[in-house]
Formats: sequence, C-alpha cells, structure tokens
Amino acid sequence: MDINETNQHNASFNYFAKESLKKASEQNAILAQIAHKTERKLKLRWILAISCLPLFGIYTAFGLAPQTMIGTIQTAAVVEEITLPQAADSTTTIAEQNFWYKEHVRRDDTFNTVLSRLNIHNREAINFIHTDSVASEITSSLRPSRNIEAQTDNEGNLISLKYQLDSDQFIAIKQTATGYEASKIVQKFESRPILKSAEISSSLFGATDAANIPDYIAVQIAEMFESEIDFTKDLRRGDHLSVIYEGNYNQGELLKTGDVLAAEFVNNGKIYQAIGYRDESGKMQYYTPDGKSLHKSFLRSPLEFSRISSSFSSGRFHPILQRLKAHKGTDFAAPTGTRVKASGDAKVDFVGVKGGYGNVVVLKHDSGISTVYGHLSRFAAGLSRGDKVVQGDIIGYVGTTGMSTGPHLHYEFLVNGVHRDPMTVALPKSFPITGQDKVAFDAVSSQLTAQIKLLGNSNIAALE
Repeated sequence: MDINETNQHNASFNYFAKESLKKASEQNAILAQIAHKTERKLKLRWILAISCLPLFGIYTAFGLAPQTMIGTIQTAAVVEEITLPQAADSTTTIAEQNFWYKEHVRRDDTFNTVLSRLNIHNREAINFIHTDSVASEITSSLRPSRNIEAQTDNEGNLISLKYQLDSDQFIAIKQTATGYEASKIVQKFESRPILKSAEISSSLFGATDAANIPDYIAVQIAEMFESEIDFTKDLRRGDHLSVIYEGNYNQGELLKTGDVLAAEFVNNGKIYQAIGYRDESGKMQYYTPDGKSLHKSFLRSPLEFSRISSSFSSGRFHPILQRLKAHKGTDFAAPTGTRVKASGDAKVDFVGVKGGYGNVVVLKHDSGISTVYGHLSRFAAGLSRGDKVVQGDIIGYVGTTGMSTGPHLHYEFLVNGVHRDPMTVALPKSFPITGQDKVAFDAVSSQLTAQIKLLGNSNIAALE
C-alpha cells in the first residue's frame, strides 16, 4: 500500500469517526430529554397523589361511618291553609289609574288646546273653569311660558289643576265629593341677595343686558341716581356699576327679582352710592351710606329716558306760529306711548283738552308749586280731577296732540303761578333719616357698603 492509499484510508477513518461521535452526541441529547420528561412526569404524579390524599380521607370517613337508620324516624303530615292574594280586576286597575301632565302655555295656544294637551275632557270640569269666579281667570290670563299642570284619570276626568297666575301666585282647582273648588294661593319664596357688576361700553341697558341684570333693576338704578347723573349724555365708556338686589327663589329656581338693596355707580371717576331701607309702610327708600335721602321732592324729568328737544326760553321762534314766542317749559322728545310720571306728590287739578296743549294734565303740589304735562296721546286709566298721586305714578303717555310737530312731552314748572325752568329750578330736598330708624339703617348700611366695596374692587361678575 503506497502513501496515497494510506492517506485516503486515514481520511475515511477520520470521517466515519466524526460521524459516529456526532450521532452519539445527538443520541445522548435525546436520551437526556427523555430522562428529563420522565422525571417531570414522575414529579407530577407524586404531586397529584399527594393532593388526592385528603379526598381519600374524606371518602374513607364516609365509607367507615355507620349508615343512618332512616326507617326508625317517625314522620307526620302537616296541612296548613294558605290564603292567596286575589288577582286584581284588570278593568278596575285601568279605571283607577291617574296621570300627571305638566305644560307651558305656548304663543299660539287657546284654552281648548291647553285642555287637550292636559287630557281634560269631562264637560263638568270645563264648564266649572269657564263659570267659576276664581277659575275663570285662567281663561283670561293665558300668557306664554306660564306653567300649568293637571291630574286626570284614564277617561280624561279632571282631578286637580294648578295654573301659574303670576310669579308669586297660582290658581288651584281640585275635585271634591260635591264638585270642583278653586282658590288662589300665594307662593312662598326664599329671598336671597344677588350681587352683580357691569361696565359701561355704550349705554346703561347695554351694560346691564351684558351682565344679565334685569331691566326692572336697571330702571330702579336710573331712577335712584337720576338727579345726579343724566343717563342719556353723562355716561362714559369704562363707567362701572355694582348692584345688590333681591332674588326670590322657589326650590332653587329664581322666579322673581325684587328691589335694589344697594348700588354704586362710578361715572367719569366720581362715585355715587345708594343704600336701600324700608320705611314703616314697607316702601323702599334710598339714602347715601351716611343717611342722607336720595329722594327728591320732585323729579327733574317726568320721563324715564328721553332727550331735551326744546329748552325753557323767554323767546324762541315757534315752529307752527312762525314768530318769536316765549317757551315756558321744557320739551322732552320721546316715542308716542312713552310713560309720563308725576314729578312729585300732588293732587290732580285738571285732566282734559286745553288749547295748544292738546291732552294735558295739571298737578297741584304743596308750597304753591304746579306742574303741567302737555301733548299727551292719552291719560292713565281712571285718572280724574281731585285724585291724589305720588311721585312716580303714571299719569299719561307721550303723544303729539294740540300744537305739536312731533311726539314729545311739554313740561312746565310753576312756583306761585310764575314759570321757572324745570331743569335749573332749585328742587326741595327731603329730610335725612333720624332717630331709631337711623340706628337700624346704620347697621344695614355698614353691611351693604362692605359688600358693594368688595364687589367693586374684585372681578366678580355675578354672585347669585
């Protein structure tokens, strides 16, 4: 055998040796895996066996326990009567069902459409509402958004009804053994103060609308400060208003606003304040924080909001007569129908038509003072000579009767028969609050002034 053959033989040997070793290694790995699995199975079997020992013990205990002798127990039959509830008659159940309906009066509603939505169909109830002196007020006072609710049976027979007559009063109707009954009930409110502030950007009403302050409160503020501020021309952008007023609530819902309790108005940097205090008659009067009355014996203007179209003058060119003539009053331009107020407490001296004045009212006040209101479109209902009026009462409405070129109020102010300029004449002042009322007022004033100050110095927009 030469060297080449020897080498080939050795190479083949080495190859087979490597292959044998490789196979042996793989077999050892397989055997190891089998051994591992076998060992794992044995462990699991032991665990299962140990876990079953308590069960075998329980089974053994039951198996070894002596059997109970059932046959030796005495038994007896017990019979008891049970009263089952009777099934209600379905027709009776339906007939006794009552239904509640709650509605709001709509703009296009008639009384019949409201009754239809409330499921009221029995003629007896409908006739009662039409003929009863209290209940019939419902038919004549239907207003949009008013609440009305009713209880009826399945056949549409009215059992009870409640209608909101106004913010604090409602009419209640109920069925009785003898028929229907109706009554007026005054609703009780919880009164809480409402604190709000506003900034003037264009007008008083623009500011109060933006702050969600009711117009009723805005009018009170204007009347409160009208002798100090002309709300048609004195307002400035950035003027500030703070107000506390009464809020009347029912079950957490604001239903009605009351009087202003306190107010502060900053006009062109000057501060005006008012504190409300009710007198013995319950009427709200307003004072400065130290007790000086803001109530003037006479209003400077008999209109809430207007502009002067012609001032008091000893001689002006009359637009109708076309010549110079003294103008012995002040003309306030305003739309037809604007309310005209009595400028002070007085007795009605004349109501009717008088020459160029057209429809005119003349009031006679104390201290020799008289006031004249001319060119009215109409008078307040029921106003007649001799009637007593108090400051602020409505006596007529702006018009253009008599010698007039357009709707306005002609207002005159006379002292002992002599005409004076209504805009410049010195008006009598009211007396300050005194005595025990002053003590009570000071306590109220101190609290409200502190709240107004807090409201004015903060960024609080509203607190209800």
